[in-house]
Amino acid sequence: MKAIIHEAFGAPNEVLRMGEIDVPEIGPDEALVRISATAVAKGDWLITQGLPYIARPSYGIRSPKHRVAGLEFAGTIEAVGSAVTRFAPGDEVVGWGNEALAEFAAISEDQLVVKPSNVSFEKAAALPVSGFAALQAVRDQGGVEAGDRVLIIGASGGVGSFAVQVAKALGAEVTGVASTRNLDLVRRLGADHVIDYTSEGITDSGRLFDVVIDIAGNRPLSELRRTLEKKGTLVIVGGSGSRTTMGFGRTVRASLLSPFVSQRLRGLISKPNAADLETLVGYVASGALSPSVDATYPLGEAAAAIDLVGEGRSRGKTVVTV
Repeated sequence: MKAIIHEAFGAPNEVLRMGEIDVPEIGPDEALVRISATAVAKGDWLITQGLPYIARPSYGIRSPKHRVAGLEFAGTIEAVGSAVTRFAPGDEVVGWGNEALAEFAAISEDQLVVKPSNVSFEKAAALPVSGFAALQAVRDQGGVEAGDRVLIIGASGGVGSFAVQVAKALGAEVTGVASTRNLDLVRRLGADHVIDYTSEGITDSGRLFDVVIDIAGNRPLSELRRTLEKKGTLVIVGGSGSRTTMGFGRTVRASLLSPFVSQRLRGLISKPNAADLETLVGYVASGALSPSVDATYPLGEAAAAIDLVGEGRSRGKTVVTV
């Protein structure tokens, strides 16, 4: 089968190549999924590069732990292991798991959910990784409730495009921060207000928010806190910085400061789980959430797709079709 091989760390166009490998064998509790689409996100770029260095134990110290790239997908079940009870060949599914940038992947049964019938494979593939981060940042760490005023920084990206919609589904009044070219997208996602960060600072209006979700940013904590109500909540999702720690340093500082101030300052390490994917699928089925897929690439151009998201040039989600 065709797959995107990843055998060293570095720039995607230098270390990713399409090659032929054997179709994986499945264990008793696994399903063999014929992949139709795989979404790529900043996490794929970081793993390709082996960044930040502090995360190398998870990715692989000297070389990648997983020979095939990819983390999320949608497709059709080809075969199931002897212990699988929830799925059968022919079922259309969405899920997460390693080595998804390939024609087939062996995936544990508990990492699969039935694909909504009203959504394409491309949009379904966009749900898991960014959806987990958005849902857990807004609902769990942010504690967003109906009527809350929520500021989402990075509202047009993969996680941000979901975060806007999740916050609206929970009944919040949402302000999205994005660049000029992405403001219309953020409005279409449902944001009540927008801020163009190229011409306006997040503190310029003097408005205060109950919850601030800062996605992949590098703003100082002091600036973010000035946008919060006295007992508001800041959630930091990733970030930029040195190749050693990237956004982890700011997250650690926020966690250390939080016990000494009235505001709640939190970081997010998202945790994939089937229950949250079922929630996301439910939002899609009801029409409350629609994955925003801005760019689609064929499997052979997966490196270019990963470059796009890694360089911060993507809007919404970027998908690779297989």
